[in-house]
Amino acid sequence: MTEQPGLSEGYRKSSPWPVFVALGLALTEFGVFFGGMFIPVGVGGILLLEGSVVGILRESGYASTLWKTALGVGAFFALFGGVLLAFSAQSAEFNLYTRGLALLLGGVVAVVGGFALNVWEFGNAEVTP
Repeated sequence: MTEQPGLSEGYRKSSPWPVFVALGLALTEFGVFFGGMFIPVGVGGILLLEGSVVGILRESGYASTLWKTALGVGAFFALFGGVLLAFSAQSAEFNLYTRGLALLLGGVVAVVGGFALNVWEFGNAEVTP
């Protein structure tokens, strides 16, 4: 018998990211569905989702730095939110305005966070002569 059943010998720990991805999606839809004063909840859900994607990519080894990945993911979400806002005037029945606004704001905050991570990662780096 092993001490931790369900985990193989190659992997000693499980990843916490699926819980945060699911929570981010749920908070995003909650904020978008109710709208109005709950839009910040939707933006927070987008940020949680973006942070989880960045964490998954960093943990799996696909990304070497946090800031480049955060900038890329944030720019993608901001661009997609901008496209949804552009089309929101044409289709009022699908509530694209609230979704686009939440995505755009979450993407912009993630881009700003990416620049902050750049300063943090390179500010803590030791300079070698």
